[in-house]
Amino acid sequence: METGTASSSSNPPCVINCICYDAAGKPRPIALDDIGETLRDQAQGFVWIGLYEPDDAVLAKVQEEFGLHDLAIEDALKAHQRPKVEVYGDSLFVVVQTAQVLDERIHYGETHAFLGARYLVTVRHGASMSYAPVRARLEREPALLALGPSFCLYAVLDAIVDNYLPITDSFRDTLDLLEKDIFAESYRRRTVVRLYELKRELNKMRLAVAPLQDALAQLQRNPAQLLHEEARLYLRDVQDHAARVNDAIDTLREMLGTALSVNLSLVTLAQGETVKRLGAWAALLAAPTLVTSWYGMNFADMPELAGRYAYPLLIVVVGAACVVLYRLFKRSGWL
Repeated sequence: METGTASSSSNPPCVINCICYDAAGKPRPIALDDIGETLRDQAQGFVWIGLYEPDDAVLAKVQEEFGLHDLAIEDALKAHQRPKVEVYGDSLFVVVQTAQVLDERIHYGETHAFLGARYLVTVRHGASMSYAPVRARLEREPALLALGPSFCLYAVLDAIVDNYLPITDSFRDTLDLLEKDIFAESYRRRTVVRLYELKRELNKMRLAVAPLQDALAQLQRNPAQLLHEEARLYLRDVQDHAARVNDAIDTLREMLGTALSVNLSLVTLAQGETVKRLGAWAALLAAPTLVTSWYGMNFADMPELAGRYAYPLLIVVVGAACVVLYRLFKRSGWL
């Protein structure tokens, strides 16, 4: 979880950062209780608050400071929302799902953002990367911070979408490795299990990325003056990245479905070849079995039973039948 080195010690532990940026983009940590007074004393600038799984009291305090809508606060408290953008008066409420790889599994979280004319509140739930690097990058370029909280929102959304790219790349690399096992001579159950797990993870990831494109498009088209025109241009780039991630997920899902089908077909073909070989050998054994079973019966009158060369002749006939059958099965590819 993100450390709170830049936040005031008087803030609760769930308040990761509470920073006021002046008109020149210079940061200054403040206490949560001092937000209203700071904004009144400072004619320009804005406040960026970073929260991680806040409790009711902290969200109630933030709602009181900025006049946030009850429904948005309820969503931010309970989480489990789909990506969306909603307008509540003079503020925007943005929900984005995040992804993080932990112990070779993808864990999902959410980031809720409240955007106003002079504030940005980001609320993280579950698995989520720290936004400290995003904040540090912006603070190194005060000209970007001068664009206001909407540009900070863009930077957060850009970091979330960019974090999806290495996950899809790792899926593609894993699929390339599994292709060798798919076309191996021997059947491996773990290959099918791994293919299914990958497809399940991709389906979950698609549920997070696909609605994100609509949310980003809606955010760009929003007529509210909260978004700086420069930030709208940058959001277009984020939407392009999200579309690329979504296309990569769809391609990988199709490839995984094809891989599962190919694996099943190869297993079926291998079983068919085995059955054919067993059938051919069973036919080869059936010829001598049929003949010897006749002569094994307890009858006095059997053809050539008393002949001197009956036994060698029988061996020659049975051997010739087996040779003919073997060559026929070999020519047809059954052996």
